[in-house]
Amino acid sequence: MEYIKSKDIFLLVRDILKMIHPRPMEHGSRVAYMVYKMLQEEGRYEEFELADITMVATFHDIGVYKTERGRINDMLRYESRDSMAHSIYGYLFLKYLSPVPDLAKVIMYHHRDYEQLLKSDYPYKNIAAYINIAEKMDIYSASMGSQFDLHMFQKQAGTKVSAAGLDRFYQCEAKYGMLEKIQSGEYKEELDYIADFMIFSNEDKKKFLEMLMYCMGFTSESMVVDAITAVCICEEIAQKMMLSEPEKEILYYGTLIHDIGMLAIPREIIEAPRKLEPEEIKLLRTHVDIAGKQLAERMSSEVVNIALAHHERGDGSGYPLHLRDHQMNMLQRILQVSDVVSALVNKRSYRNALPKDKVITILNDEVSKKRLKKQVVNILVSSYDTVMKRVREESAEILKMYQTLNLQYEQVSKKYKI
Repeated sequence: MEYIKSKDIFLLVRDILKMIHPRPMEHGSRVAYMVYKMLQEEGRYEEFELADITMVATFHDIGVYKTERGRINDMLRYESRDSMAHSIYGYLFLKYLSPVPDLAKVIMYHHRDYEQLLKSDYPYKNIAAYINIAEKMDIYSASMGSQFDLHMFQKQAGTKVSAAGLDRFYQCEAKYGMLEKIQSGEYKEELDYIADFMIFSNEDKKKFLEMLMYCMGFTSESMVVDAITAVCICEEIAQKMMLSEPEKEILYYGTLIHDIGMLAIPREIIEAPRKLEPEEIKLLRTHVDIAGKQLAERMSSEVVNIALAHHERGDGSGYPLHLRDHQMNMLQRILQVSDVVSALVNKRSYRNALPKDKVITILNDEVSKKRLKKQVVNILVSSYDTVMKRVREESAEILKMYQTLNLQYEQVSKKYKI
């Protein structure tokens, strides 16, 4: 069954990243539109290829969420003078975590001077050159306003920027009025049109959702650990309860995305080394409603309903809807237990990870208060060591990829003396 359409998976990733900070994705969308029109005018690519390129162009600055958190508003600075760090991280992020690794180097190369780019045998270097031009046009037109000169980069033609790319941009600007459409917002309709041609397999979609899970690391790496732990626990419980394959898949999707609303919560609250104040707790709890707004029109209600109930409790004491046991299904109850356990067994800024006996005591206490489902907790407790062994093994394997990304970033950064 299709739980999310290809177009919607792209829009979901884009809009979730906007929750962290809107500027890089808004800039990315404008750049993607210009690149799309330039490549469309070339006539070399099929529409489904243009759709993939448009997606990568939209995410071309994804690395700034990791490397430029402190100055993400100073776009002119990090694009014109300090571009290599986020280009490298963005390239590695898409290479390891997205279903389009072949296009990932576009992000690595989009800040490279055209003279250097020409020496590369990378088959998509023309796309990197186009992103470079479109990015400059977007940033400088926005920062200079009425003083912006469309031909200000002509003196760099053939050296820093592609001469043919500039000619293509001027041609498209004269024909389509791209900058005017960007200013008016009309360009969004054309981006929406090309996104309809995105074609992703179910495996690709899972890859994107896993990528979203790793995006949590932009705010707090502990959130990635929590998500991985919850996924592993849910899978193990589902297996022991002999759920059907469709049920397992729905649970998997729901678990992957259940905490994406946390990306909109300030980092200082998520990682506060103290007990939160009542107002902070109130703000923290909004992450469920935030996720609901993002997911409502993107994914099937079966998956969304699983994700949004992870803080509900059987006695009605949970949030945000205060559902009771008879109002919830078994998949929701499994995620609730898994979410609680992932929070207990992983280290927090204000406490260490809890040992097995303490975790089991808390779970049994929640069962006695009819907050957590007894059947689910009993299955987990009866095979706690086995489940947690699998959690450790699978978490280690998945985290290895995340750590590899960070290690390679450090190595490449040293190479370029960042």
